[in-house]
Amino acid sequence: MMKQLIECVPNFSEGQDMNVIKTITDEIVKVDGVKLLDVDPGKATNRTVVTFVGTPEAVVEAAFLAIKKAAEVIDMTRHHGEHPRFGGTDVCPMVPVSNITMEETVRYAHQLAERVGKELEIPVYCYENAAFTPARRNLANCRAGEYEGLPKKLRDPKWKPDFGPAQFNPRTGATAIGARDFLVAYNINLNTTSTRRANAVAFDLREKGRPVREGNPITGKIKKDENGKEVWIPGALKATKAIGWFIREYGIAQVSINLTNISITPVHEAFEMACIKAQERGMRVSGSELVGLIPKKAMIDAGKYFLRKQQRSVGISEEEIIKIAVKSLGLDDLKPFNPKEKIIEYLLEDPLDKQLVSLTAEGFASETASESPAPGGGSVSAYVAALGVSLGTMVANLSSHKPGWDEKWDEFSRWAEKGQKLKDDLLYLVDEDTRAFNKIMDAFGLPKSTDEEKAQRTTAIQEATKYAIEVPFSTMQKAFQGFEIIRAMVDSGNPNSVTDAGVGALCLRSAVVGAYLNVKVNGAGLKDKIFLETVLNQAGELVTNAHAAEAEIIKLVNEKISH
Repeated sequence: MMKQLIECVPNFSEGQDMNVIKTITDEIVKVDGVKLLDVDPGKATNRTVVTFVGTPEAVVEAAFLAIKKAAEVIDMTRHHGEHPRFGGTDVCPMVPVSNITMEETVRYAHQLAERVGKELEIPVYCYENAAFTPARRNLANCRAGEYEGLPKKLRDPKWKPDFGPAQFNPRTGATAIGARDFLVAYNINLNTTSTRRANAVAFDLREKGRPVREGNPITGKIKKDENGKEVWIPGALKATKAIGWFIREYGIAQVSINLTNISITPVHEAFEMACIKAQERGMRVSGSELVGLIPKKAMIDAGKYFLRKQQRSVGISEEEIIKIAVKSLGLDDLKPFNPKEKIIEYLLEDPLDKQLVSLTAEGFASETASESPAPGGGSVSAYVAALGVSLGTMVANLSSHKPGWDEKWDEFSRWAEKGQKLKDDLLYLVDEDTRAFNKIMDAFGLPKSTDEEKAQRTTAIQEATKYAIEVPFSTMQKAFQGFEIIRAMVDSGNPNSVTDAGVGALCLRSAVVGAYLNVKVNGAGLKDKIFLETVLNQAGELVTNAHAAEAEIIKLVNEKISH
């Protein structure tokens, strides 16, 4: 139920007339569910790179409207620029950011490509992960011949577009739509002013590596093999490009790295390898710099990597993990690093998404005690479950760092990590339960003057009612999963905290039963009886099992504290 996010980075063949670009980006910002992050025009290339992020359906809609507008306002017969191109919307990659797989992102890219080809009649080639054939994975192959060679290319059966007509439209050209991994621009700070030495480290790191030279290793002629091909020594990091440079503003040299696939080479691995290679050449890495934005997962992965190196539990809060990542990578070496300004998900946060969980404990209680019907039992059940899981997680973290239990740190760290994930899911459901209630109220408030309006209102009420059943049912499922953690902590966790785990079990049982009451009352007006019966049967079984799990755990707790 966590929000899925996709980044979209369309490149438009116009970088000189910002009025034209604004008419395109205006189409993007009018779509609910997306946020425009960056507009980067280039005069020499006559090209503008636009970056926006949002939920998958909203991104597809915004991208389509932008491509449609670009077809109206960009005339490729008049375009000239230094960058390779073959269309008004030259490329439009989609990038998975959070809670979404590459496979899912590819499906959305194909949806967009099909719609552009069908509705706008623009030839579309799918590239990178969205490619239908190996030859089309490489964007350079799809764009070979550029705009000028497009008429001939479209006549070639081997280069029939994946979507849209195999006909040359002089005004729009063609478009490449793809799905790729996130690219991170990342600079490593060195304690030197030498560009040459920074370049040496860059060549050690980058995938391309460095050429083998005859005689002088710097100025010598590049060696060739028996087939006349240049001989290169590959670098240490896959999916990376790198170069060394001197930054006058900071008075240091840096290794500037493009991490083209952070699932292959994540930020923390690039940093660690840079430290090794710099040290081998008599230098030291003093920190690093993130250029642009980064997905939250990349920072979480980095923080957990460094925690594990210390044999510390990774089952701590997201905020603390990111703090560890910032300090370990030295991201505040040159200037303050604010995660709220650099992590994509934080830029997209809507305060309304966390109206309840952002309150103080006193504020939440006061809001619940007010005359408003929401938050109600569903939100409170989710919050009680979050507290129960948090108690189990606390015991796991205390056990992970208990003196004399050093060999067990990883076992308890895994339990704590699982607990943190459950806690976050349940906190999301605290506000989601109130949003589900509000959806029902909104549906009942729809107009009902005409037969069509009545039908639409009835459908909206039924859909909202079904969702108002699904949310507390999800709370039941998540809460019940917490018993596994609680039981493990009572069995083998820090004995000094066994009663804390016991209280956690009481909270989880209360949450399951409380959410069950909401499932039943919200289902009263649902017409889909098959759906309702299925959910009620599963929910009833969860209640029975929750009572049994609580009784077993409390019995075990009492046995342990009576010894």
